[in-house]
Amino acid sequence: MNSELLEQFNIVSANGLPYTIPIHPNLVHLTLGLFIIAIFFDAVGVFLPLNKFIFKYFSIPVERENLFDVGWYNMVAAAVITLFTVTAGFYEIMLAEAPVDIKSAWGMKALETMLWHGVGGVILLILIIAMAVWRGLQRFVWRKQEDRQVQWLYLFAGAAIMFVMYVHGTLGAQMAAEFGVHNTADSLLRLGQDLNAMLK
Repeated sequence: MNSELLEQFNIVSANGLPYTIPIHPNLVHLTLGLFIIAIFFDAVGVFLPLNKFIFKYFSIPVERENLFDVGWYNMVAAAVITLFTVTAGFYEIMLAEAPVDIKSAWGMKALETMLWHGVGGVILLILIIAMAVWRGLQRFVWRKQEDRQVQWLYLFAGAAIMFVMYVHGTLGAQMAAEFGVHNTADSLLRLGQDLNAMLK
């Protein structure tokens, strides 16, 4: 049985995918980074009058408009990348073989965790695109002539979405760490193979 499975790895790698490194987890971190940077720089732009002396103390020339530029472009990039992140996630989840006899730290089985993670991914995609549209309206229409480019509600919504990302990311981490979904080392150990020999 093990040899048959290993023969399949000529087509499908040890992580159960037709490529060596899963795409979805890497794009997830890009999505997270871009979104967090966007909200962070917009928040710094909002609070700049209060902390401008810190930048002056360190001799860092900062213009409020430049901070808002970083927030805007990162939010647009997050919306674009998240389309690919969710697409890759659904492709990889379709190829997943999840164990049925294990429960996560949250008491859910693998299939249930994958379902919630998939639904959460679509919800986050919609939220991030909505945030990009909202950010664009503030930048080009509603607050075009104002010094402070973003609304307080926008920043609070961004912080709330970051919390949802944390919960959603925990589900994804459970899929890899606890269920071994698309986890190369976990798959090889289940087959009783020597990791050092297989991964040379």
